[in-house]
This record gives sequence, structure tokens and C-alpha cells, in this order.
Amino acid sequence: MNARRVAYILTAVLAVYLVLLAERAYTLVTSGTAVAFILGLAILILPILGAWMVLAELRFGSRTEALARRLDEAGELPDVSDLPRRPSGRVERDAADAWFAERKAEVDAAPQDWRGWFKLAQAYDIAGDRRRAREAMRKAIELGNTT
Repeated sequence: MNARRVAYILTAVLAVYLVLLAERAYTLVTSGTAVAFILGLAILILPILGAWMVLAELRFGSRTEALARRLDEAGELPDVSDLPRRPSGRVERDAADAWFAERKAEVDAAPQDWRGWFKLAQAYDIAGDRRRAREAMRKAIELGNTT
């Protein structure tokens, strides 16, 4: 089962949960007591916040996938299969650092090129820095949507 299918299945399960949670919130809001009303409003915030977060993540994923497809079609999608790996499957630290330095140099040379930012995001991901990987991918998406 591929990652996209798993994401859609989990999103559907979460949607059902959020609907059930919203139903409970509605029941509390319409119960007629002040405490239940306030609790119901507080509970209603959760499905709204959850739906917003899921939609934001799905949007981020689809935009990332679109950029990856563009790179692949141009034959520029980085291949990291030749990097040495640990038994766990993670890229060895020295190799990840060297690959990162190359991607960072590309971004420094052309900071407005979304391709460099996409590759830098991949380098951060390989190095295990998910927060910076997402930041770099957001920059790639921002620059990629203007071209």
C-alpha cells in the first residue's frame, strides 16, 4: 500500500472521528445548561482545528508531490540510492553531511531556484532534521509556484 493511499485512509478515519466529535459538541451546546454549552463550544473547536490541520497537510503533500513530479519529468530528481546506509536504512552521517553540503552550495549559488530548495529539503530530511526540511520545502513551494 503506497503512502498516498494510507494518508487518504487515515484522513477518512479522522474525518469520521471529527464528525462524531462535532456531534457530541452539538449535543452539549443544545443541552440547555451553561456548563454543557461552554464545554460543547470548547469541544467544537477540536474538529474545526483538526480539519484545518488535515487540509493543510494534504495541501502541503500535494504541492510537494507536484514539485517532485516536475523535477522527475526534467530528469533532475536527486537519486540518493547510492549513498551508504546503516543497517537501519538511514543514510550514514558522513555521507548525509557531504550530500547536504552540496545541496546547500546549490542554494547559496541560486537562492531563487526552487529546484535547489527542493533538493536542500531532501538533504535536511536525510540528515534527520524534519523541521528544517519542511521549511526548505515550503520555500521551494513558494518559489515553484511563481515559475
